[in-house]
Amino acid sequence: MIKCLAKSILILIAAATFAGCTGNGKVRIDEIRVGLHNNNVLKIQIDVKTDQPADARVEYWDQKSNAGKKFYSTQSHNANDHVLILCNIAPQTTYAYRIIAARNGEKTISKTYTFKSNALPMFLQEQFKADSARSAKLPSDFADGLMLINKRYAPGVTYLVDKKGTIRWYHMVDGLGFKVAHFTSEHTILSIMGGNDEPTSYGHEILEINLLGDTILHLKKGQNDFRQTIHHEVIKNDKGQLVTLFVDKKIMNLSIIGGGKTDTVSGDGILVMDNTGKKIWSWSVFDALDPLKDKGLLKTKKDWMHANSLNFDKDGNYIISFYNNGQIWKVDAHTGKVIWKFGKGGTIAKPSACDFTQAHAVHINQQGNLMFFDNGVEKQQSGVFALKLDEKNLSSQIDMHINLPKEVFNGRMGSAYMINDTSVLVCCSKRHIVVLTNRQGKLLWTMETAMPTYRAEFIRSKELAPYLEP
Repeated sequence: MIKCLAKSILILIAAATFAGCTGNGKVRIDEIRVGLHNNNVLKIQIDVKTDQPADARVEYWDQKSNAGKKFYSTQSHNANDHVLILCNIAPQTTYAYRIIAARNGEKTISKTYTFKSNALPMFLQEQFKADSARSAKLPSDFADGLMLINKRYAPGVTYLVDKKGTIRWYHMVDGLGFKVAHFTSEHTILSIMGGNDEPTSYGHEILEINLLGDTILHLKKGQNDFRQTIHHEVIKNDKGQLVTLFVDKKIMNLSIIGGGKTDTVSGDGILVMDNTGKKIWSWSVFDALDPLKDKGLLKTKKDWMHANSLNFDKDGNYIISFYNNGQIWKVDAHTGKVIWKFGKGGTIAKPSACDFTQAHAVHINQQGNLMFFDNGVEKQQSGVFALKLDEKNLSSQIDMHINLPKEVFNGRMGSAYMINDTSVLVCCSKRHIVVLTNRQGKLLWTMETAMPTYRAEFIRSKELAPYLEP
């Protein structure tokens, strides 16, 4: 008997009969139910019952293609009850599928059935509008991946979007926004979650989900040592521990500079926790700088320094960018010692042409260079820098500098990541646009977004397999 798991999908399937599947040791498929996984239109769940423990999966394809391109579900092993998830789903599309069950080398293949996927909910429609430049030839690498984009206000949504602006995957959370989203080496999406009343990239929860949309980890402020407001970044180190930026408030006597005797200075720090929220290590900017030496402290005390991105250098130590003072630091991940500072007044000499202001999304790119998005507030023109650093001689040289067109000037937030050696994916958050540019700053492709996403990460198809194929 075939049953329907979710009435929201229109499915017409005849009763299943499997002649010749009994009495000869082959697996008999007794029941198939089709519906949504996690109430997500782009994830189909097919529940299958077999008469004996077996391995099972679903083979499926767009019915119009006449089985030209086949996809496969997740696989169940040695079970009677199988939960099989299909992720390569497009909305309002009729799919043909069949169940393949096997035991001891003997296969049972069901008849071919069909289902039709639903339309995307209205709030997910017309979110992205992509356009290629008329004379531009897009790099082939750009088609071989998807972009990770997040909606920062509730209900929060994180998306995987292709170069056409088509939503290929999404996950929604009621009541909270995805303040920051990051794709991990474990093929999961790790995020900071926060409410609409919290600042742009600040939150109080950490959520990790896999590409099936299932929750891997969910930490809330107040659990164990997780007591701080976190912001701007959440990543994992090579031990699988959570690494994030946190707000560090310090009560200080500022009367000597015209403030109060018990004034509060709000700084930032690095917090490392395990998956239960137990603190492993922490560092604070107060460990490295004396706020009283900042002549503008009374104006900046509510958000002094303002760390806005965090990543790892090639040796595992931290690189951290600061919005207010125009610097990027390298911090020893064990001792907390500041190894170098790059930027205005830094310890590493900065090329005169590297006139960045208020960097974002600092990281080591695929060529081993320090790379970041330059908000370019002082010159009112945003751009991208990649630099070769010589730590031994405290020097640097520009490997790449992209001046973006002034019409996409982006004074807050933003990111820039290399697609290949000649093109860069740039997010101009405040402009509600993501662009692909070459090294000369020519725009090859643009995508307007309905929301000011914090960043746009490019995820290659090999990292999405076997769940999604761009």
